[in-house]
Amino acid sequence: MRSGGALGVREINDIRWVMTSGIWVVIVALAPTIVGTYDLAGHELWLVCSLLALTLLVVMTVAFARTPENRAELAANLATVPKAKIALVMGPSFWLPMVVLVLAFVLVALGSFPDQEQALYLTAVALGLVQGALMLFVGVFWQPPQSAPSDRAGSAASGGSST
Repeated sequence: MRSGGALGVREINDIRWVMTSGIWVVIVALAPTIVGTYDLAGHELWLVCSLLALTLLVVMTVAFARTPENRAELAANLATVPKAKIALVMGPSFWLPMVVLVLAFVLVALGSFPDQEQALYLTAVALGLVQGALMLFVGVFWQPPQSAPSDRAGSAASGGSST
């Protein structure tokens, strides 16, 4: 990605996830304003918005997980990257915010804390934003080792064109 060459599967997946989660955050952040124009308020407003957020999150995650590129990258990572490193990076940057934001939306949908529904909803949206930012950070700074310039030149020289 930094060399100006074609993007690899990992970079495409990183960009795809950051863009998808960013779009999700915008839709979910605007949902209360839009849904509120239909005379919904109180628990009904936060219930509809939470169900919308959870539905979009499930659709987004399933669609992302089903791409052949993502499945290939996951298999490659599991084969080459130590599981401890994956857990250290993915735990705090992806799974922790995901679990907490889902829990917040579920609590809102269930009406468990009626006086805190708006706060829980906005906390979940903020966690989605934090998750996207952390994944962008990981995508930028957790790069595989680059091959030496002589290695790249040698492979380019041996793979010349037939014209």
